[in-house]
Amino acid sequence: MALALAWVAPIAALNAQIPDREGELEAIRDQIMVLQSRLNRVSREEQGLRGEVRQTAVAIELQEKRVEEARTARLLAEESLEVVGEEVLELEASLEEVRGKLKQSLADLYRMGQQGYLRLFLSIRSESDLLPGIRQMRFFVRRDSELLNAYLETYTELEFQQEQALQHRADVEDWLGRESSRLTELGRLQQRQTTLLAQLERERESLTVKTAELSDKERKLSNFLDFLYGRTPTPLSGTPVQNFKGVLDWPIQARISKGFGPRLDPVYGTRVPHNGLELATPTGREVRVVFPGKVLYAAPFQGYGLTAVVHHPGRVFSLYAGLGELRVGAEDVLSLGQVIGIATDTLYFEIREENRPVDPAQWLR
Repeated sequence: MALALAWVAPIAALNAQIPDREGELEAIRDQIMVLQSRLNRVSREEQGLRGEVRQTAVAIELQEKRVEEARTARLLAEESLEVVGEEVLELEASLEEVRGKLKQSLADLYRMGQQGYLRLFLSIRSESDLLPGIRQMRFFVRRDSELLNAYLETYTELEFQQEQALQHRADVEDWLGRESSRLTELGRLQQRQTTLLAQLERERESLTVKTAELSDKERKLSNFLDFLYGRTPTPLSGTPVQNFKGVLDWPIQARISKGFGPRLDPVYGTRVPHNGLELATPTGREVRVVFPGKVLYAAPFQGYGLTAVVHHPGRVFSLYAGLGELRVGAEDVLSLGQVIGIATDTLYFEIREENRPVDPAQWLR
């Protein structure tokens, strides 16, 4: 046993011959902990796609460290396997020595014949030769037994170290493969997110322009209504339309596609004023005035198409825009339900009380 232990170096002694890869692994793992903390912080602080892009960037940095960790572990495994290989060569040389000694022992036994130990014992002639003869027999038996045991122990240790080193290298290769695949997936995710973010940025710029156009359009219409309101200081005679609030007929039977009030973009948070209702209308249907009044304007208006503005008793205006055809003209006096024009697929409808936009849905039944 002592002979076998002398031939087989302990695992700790093998590792002592390997460069300080363990120290490298510990440093890498410390960096991984720091990056994981950053990733958790970014996850808490950032929201939306831009936050996800930042999270992915940190995750990639973290994953690169994990791949580096696996590669360093692979170097450690390869170096361990190299050292074990050197030990294998030494053990194989020791095995050759054991084989030689066993071969010599077998040759000695062969020379003594098939019953070598028995013949040695029977060759003792006197009592004075008995003790040395027995000792010699015991020496041969013990020597052969130790040689055989040393051979078996050395061979077993050799097989075990080879198997462990090869299995460890295979495990590390699998580990490196998994981490590298994850890094590739994160790279693809980052590319998709970056592409999507660029698309959203372009969309945001487009929406910003569109928002400015809509705001300018709404501002021009408001200014125009202010102008009309300023030109009509005298209220119309007749029962104020306020007395019929909530029971007026709709200008056309249609579905509300956009309600009253500023529109808030769910992604960018931009607000666009919207002072009326947008109605999805059947093309070609008649659009009727909601209350008797006088037409102040009937002509195209920039951004709205054919538009009619009607002044009602009680200092209330109603506006009908997006018409395909006008059936009234400026200064016309209209009775209840009179046809103003013909609808396209969309009608924009406003009601203003003292030139202040109000929700038309509250005035209609």
